[in-house]
Amino acid sequence: MTSNEKTSLICKILSDRKATDIVYIAVEDKTSLCDYFVIAGGRSKTQVKALAEHLEEKLKKEYETVPRRTEGVQGGRWAVLDYSDVIVHLFGDAERDFYRLERLWEDGENLKRYED
Repeated sequence: MTSNEKTSLICKILSDRKATDIVYIAVEDKTSLCDYFVIAGGRSKTQVKALAEHLEEKLKKEYETVPRRTEGVQGGRWAVLDYSDVIVHLFGDAERDFYRLERLWEDGENLKRYED
């Protein structure tokens, strides 16, 4: 699976679980960390945690894809899932406003809003 295909799949899985304001940012020309960041929101700590757990479970079960590392899932305020070429950031509203990753990585052309 290409990084672009993986990004689309991740966005679809998150959208199906009602994640809010899903965006993906192409960063392959800006960093060697990954090709894409996916950033999405949850309305509560419970939803952020559920989004992360569902994404991890679905990718493992149906696509045999597991993250190299996860952080923050149990706290529910934010979560990071590192799928090597795609890094997923899930935030509660206050945390997303505070970190504002879109502002740090987008250049006006590389940020796309996910729409079903």
